[in-house]
Amino acid sequence: MTKRTGPTNYQLQQLIAEIEPHAKKSDLWRRISDDLQKPTRARRTVNVYKINLYALEGETVIIPGKVLATGDITKKVDVAAFTFSSEAKKKITDAKGKVLSITELLQQNPQGKKVRILG
Repeated sequence: MTKRTGPTNYQLQQLIAEIEPHAKKSDLWRRISDDLQKPTRARRTVNVYKINLYALEGETVIIPGKVLATGDITKKVDVAAFTFSSEAKKKITDAKGKVLSITELLQQNPQGKKVRILG
C-alpha cells in the first residue's frame, strides 16, 4: 500500500499550515483543511453556473478547489477558492461579486460564520 504524503504544491502546503490553528476552533476551517489535503484528482472543481444555482444573493461561498467559467452568473456573490480560471474571475466580478483567496477569507472571517461550502 502506498504511503500518503499530502499535497506537494508549496502554496497549498502554506495555506493548509495557515488554516490549521483555526481548524481547531471552527468546523468550517477543519472541513476546508481536510478537503485541501485530498489528492488533486479528488479536489473539487465548480463551474460558475453552479455557484449561480446554489448560492444566495449577497452570500459568501468557499470552494476548496478550482472555480471554472462554464455558464453564467447573475447574482452578487463573494467567492473564495484555492484557484480560479481567469474567465471565471471576470464573470464573478462582472456580476458585482468579489473574488477572494481562501487566505483573504480566513483573515476577514476567522470564525467561519455565514460561509457556505460549495462543491
